[in-house]
Amino acid sequence: MKRLLLAFVLAIVVGTALGFLFARYRLIDDTIGFLVVALQTIPSIAWLPFAIIWFGMGDFAVIFITTLGATWTMAMASRTGIKNIPSIYIKAAQTMGTGDGLRMFYQVMVPAAFPHMMTGVRVAWAFAWRALVAGELIAKGVGLGQLLQDGRNLADTALMLCIVIIIAVLGTVSDHFCFKRLEDKLLVRYGLISSKK
Repeated sequence: MKRLLLAFVLAIVVGTALGFLFARYRLIDDTIGFLVVALQTIPSIAWLPFAIIWFGMGDFAVIFITTLGATWTMAMASRTGIKNIPSIYIKAAQTMGTGDGLRMFYQVMVPAAFPHMMTGVRVAWAFAWRALVAGELIAKGVGLGQLLQDGRNLADTALMLCIVIIIAVLGTVSDHFCFKRLEDKLLVRYGLISSKK
């Protein structure tokens, strides 16, 4: 679980920064942004041979592919969220002396892009979860993917089915009780949905 959380936080930070750059600078969006769209189509498990060569069959390889699995989705969601910020927010912030730098980013752009970014966080979590399990299938270490691999080696269908069910339950529960609730609160706060009574 530590590997998943570390990779997920890395993906959120890197993806948000990339999304900001794509939204603010057209040249970067037209060049690197196009590359990110291409990278998003590559399954993260396809990077595992490279990760094993670069980092060995350990935690770093799994963290690497898990981070890649979520970063591109987060980058595109952040880009969309920042590009869809009403221009009046930016103009109002500039009029009040915020400027175009870091303050504009974390005081205006990130809060205004939260609804889109939360959707990106939920999708990124699902991609990171899948990449983690896929990485554990091959790389050494203890995890659900490794247990699934053990079940395959033992031809134990019951064990494999139990692990698949556990993966589905953990992914669904974490999404519903953490990310969906946070997303709903943000949507209510920004007036995009009405609060439930």
